[in-house]
Amino acid sequence: MRSMLQCELGPLVLEHPLINASGTLDLLELAEAVGNHVLSDPPLAAYVPKTVTLEARAGNIPPRIAEQPAGMLNSVGLPNEGIHEFLHSKLPAFMALGLPLIVNVAGFQVEEYRTLAGRVAQEVTLLAGPPPAWRSRVALELNVSCPNVERGGMAFGCARDSLTRVICGAREAWPGFLIVKLTPNVTDIVEMATAAVDAGADALALVNTFKGLTLDPTSLRPLLGGVTGGLSGPAVKPLALRCVYEVHAALNVGAGRGVPLIGMGGVTEVQDVLDLLACGASVVAVGAGLFRDPWLAAKLAGGLAEELLARGVGLTDLVGCAH
Repeated sequence: MRSMLQCELGPLVLEHPLINASGTLDLLELAEAVGNHVLSDPPLAAYVPKTVTLEARAGNIPPRIAEQPAGMLNSVGLPNEGIHEFLHSKLPAFMALGLPLIVNVAGFQVEEYRTLAGRVAQEVTLLAGPPPAWRSRVALELNVSCPNVERGGMAFGCARDSLTRVICGAREAWPGFLIVKLTPNVTDIVEMATAAVDAGADALALVNTFKGLTLDPTSLRPLLGGVTGGLSGPAVKPLALRCVYEVHAALNVGAGRGVPLIGMGGVTEVQDVLDLLACGASVVAVGAGLFRDPWLAAKLAGGLAEELLARGVGLTDLVGCAH
């Protein structure tokens, strides 16, 4: 199965095209719960830890999560230990996993992305040697869906100029493979994708959660502590497919750039994986589904292998075939 499903995400070689979305699976916590065998044989082809910011964050006030008929809203607020603690207490363990690592970072000012990228690059180099030694093992993913405090709370990924500045700054500080995770909460996802690639992104992750709101049925006031939240789960799959399809058509079919896409949104079954690959994703990330089943990505990889055999096609034959 592994040779049949092996794929590449830039310089990263993956045993299969199933990874996790940032913030949906903590391998260290899972190891504490079920045993360290999870770390020696992770149920993923690449690991994306939860988003890390420059300073430690406690996150939003509760309630933080509200289940919906076909998904969930979350307003967790990026709680994390901050970049210093992450680099010293977690990064060494993540780099020892034996599979590619995609470090996800976010900032609230443009310059923070450059600082974060530089700090990660410096620490990875200390652990693994000069960049040529680790470019095939570690990538950086920019979460540009955070509120830009310099622009009154608008997410960086919602405006071409701020998105460009963020990526250019990170690109100068990061010598490895650079992924930009785009927000779908824009008028034209293709415009933002094009801007990201022009600014130096090597790959795009499509897409982050969709901004939504839910009310307390008794008080009829916003239920979540952060008022609005990000919608994920099966409800967003048609929207995510549209984003992946349009970006692949514009960048890889129309312009022939060959930009790898990581598709995500509502992945719970093998058919969801097939659909995202067909729309143009090279790699598929599982998100909310991992809260119910931490081994879902590995199970979907097995199901994908069976589908390839049944259809008599290779993995590369599926990518973009909807076009």
